[in-house]
Amino acid sequence: MDNERAAVAPALAAGVCGLLVKDAGGTAVRDAIRSVVRTGTFGTGTLRAGRSAPSAALAQHSDGRLFVSLPRAGRVNAAQMLAEWGDSRDAYDGPDAVAAFAGVAPVTKAPGRMRGVSYRWACNKRLRQAITTFADNSRHESLWAADVYQRARTRGMDHPHAIRVLARAWDRVIYRCWLNHEPYDPARHGAAQHFLPQPKLVQAV
Repeated sequence: MDNERAAVAPALAAGVCGLLVKDAGGTAVRDAIRSVVRTGTFGTGTLRAGRSAPSAALAQHSDGRLFVSLPRAGRVNAAQMLAEWGDSRDAYDGPDAVAAFAGVAPVTKAPGRMRGVSYRWACNKRLRQAITTFADNSRHESLWAADVYQRARTRGMDHPHAIRVLARAWDRVIYRCWLNHEPYDPARHGAAQHFLPQPKLVQAV
């Protein structure tokens, strides 16, 4: 079985690049990236080809630079997010719709006078895995992300819950960048500006 997978991998990577040339639309890119990001089960000789295909897909797609610009996203994780998030601006009413689709927003139930929230099981689990993986990695580079995560833990949330809170916070940021077709820039991220190094004031002599 391993030999069969190894034999298929180069053809798969080549097919991705060919597909992107024919159709740079979201459906083609999504299907292509979904295929190649799962090549971790291939032999080490073909893993390199599998890793290069997501980079090719990102380079071909107009939204690729956004997802690559996110702190600690990495090309494979960025490709996963792009593939599941999609590129249709008409697909979502706003960032809350993306958060629900990704399963990082809880389900709110309000029968009568009672109100409660619960874990969202019905969602795109591939997107949830991709965006929570990114969120977890981002807190090791972004001081803003680290602060959002730590404040969630201080409120008594366990690690997975705090990561979903952080992922939802990132969801709002990514959605704005995605809507404007621009990469992430921490200097333009209002909530993150507080954590950026401040220029030193030079005293007049």
